Formats: sequence, structure tokens, C-alpha cells
Amino acid sequence: MLDHLKAKNRAWAQGKLSVDPGFFKRLEGQQSPEYLWIGCADSRVPANEIVDLDPGELFVHRNVANLAPPQDANYLSVLQFAVDVLKVKHIMVVGHYGCGGVAAAVDGQRRGLVDHWLHPIREVAANHRAELDAIPHQHDRLNRLCELNVVRQVKNVASDVFVQDAWARGQKLSVHGWVYSIADGLVTDLNVTVRDVKGLEELKV
Repeated sequence: MLDHLKAKNRAWAQGKLSVDPGFFKRLEGQQSPEYLWIGCADSRVPANEIVDLDPGELFVHRNVANLAPPQDANYLSVLQFAVDVLKVKHIMVVGHYGCGGVAAAVDGQRRGLVDHWLHPIREVAANHRAELDAIPHQHDRLNRLCELNVVRQVKNVASDVFVQDAWARGQKLSVHGWVYSIADGLVTDLNVTVRDVKGLEELKV
């Protein structure tokens, strides 16, 4: 079963060793990433590849529509481990244009459990109804909602007690909002970086 994937794994491992014979030995010793990536589970958005980082350099949490909900124990566990144990310096919330989760949140169709998961995006859409309704094309409207969702999740991350406590003890930690374009492979910085409590208070969502 899945022999082609196992073969690809072996070829990948051999390729790593041919360039750097000590690569896996170093990985085995510890992980010390400076970055936490909170992104979408979409198969077209591979975190490490997008920013060209090796295993061990990027701590990753992915879910449908790159949400950071304060009631989700999975996300919170990743966040706490990244901030308190790994001492990451940067948290990137990374959405992507053409996100199916964002579109599903507002298309009016019912899909079951995922509708509850996507509810925060419907709240973002409601809060920005006038701005979104002023955008004539549905494609552009949804892409703007992808951006607004990222900004909202940046606020969620920066508002969390784990991040707040890190700032209070002087830990250097920044929260960034990016959007990835599948069409050209490029990341756009939404310029909503939060580095401290003052920056959080100034963030407009």
C-alpha cells in the first residue's frame, strides 16, 4: 500500500543525506525553530516549502481556514508549546487567496460540523459587511474576506494569555499576518504585525 509514497520518502531522505550527511542526526538532537506558522490545511499551501525552510526550522499548526479560536484546545496547546517551550520569536498567521473554507463560511450551504468551525469567519464578514458589499466581484470580495480573517486571527493570537504573559516577562515575540497566493507562490504581508500590548490596542479589526 502507498509504495510510491514510501519510495519518494526514501529518495527524499537520501537526497538530504547526500547534501548534508549530518542532517538527520542534528534533527534528532533537538528542534529549535524561531517561527510558528498558523496556516490553512489546504494541500496547496505547504508551509515549509513556501518559505524554503528545512524540517526543524518551522513549527506548524494547520486547520481549515487558518483559524486561531480561543476555545480550541489543539491550537492553544500548539501556541503554548511554541511560546513557552520552544521560545519562538515570530508567529505567522497565514491565510491564502481562494480559500475554500472562507468561501464555505459565507455561501449559505450547510455542510455539518465544519459550519460551526467556520462561524468566526461569518462574524468577520458581518462586522465588515459594508466594505465587502462595496466590492463588485465575488472573487475579489472573498479574497478580501481572506485578508480580514487573517487580521482577526492575528488579534486572537496577540490577545491570548500565553502571548500576553510572554510580553510581560520581556520575551521577544511578534505576531504577523500574511496571505499566500496560490496563483504565483508569493506571500503578501498585510502589515498588521503586533509586537506588544500597545500594538494590539492599535490593531483595527
